Amino acid sequence: MDWAFILVIILSIFLALFLILGIVLVVLLIRVTLQIKEVTKSAQNTASAIESMVAGASRFSSPMLVGKMLFKQAQKFKKRKGDKDEG
Repeated sequence: MDWAFILVIILSIFLALFLILGIVLVVLLIRVTLQIKEVTKSAQNTASAIESMVAGASRFSSPMLVGKMLFKQAQKFKKRKGDKDEG
């Protein structure tokens, strides 16, 4: 009978340890989940800011690219016209 009581005491001690360990792990898991949520919000804000910057840059660079292409074509046209006049 003494062995049965010792076994019950040992099992109850292990049960209490695992219960405390489980509670600690759940609390840590909740903290990590909250941190992940904050990081996700920050990444989303950063991505939207970059997206708006790229949209602004594309609005600014499109007219510049068209102007640059027209300028190059005008230079090529002048060179061809100059070659015809000399020949």
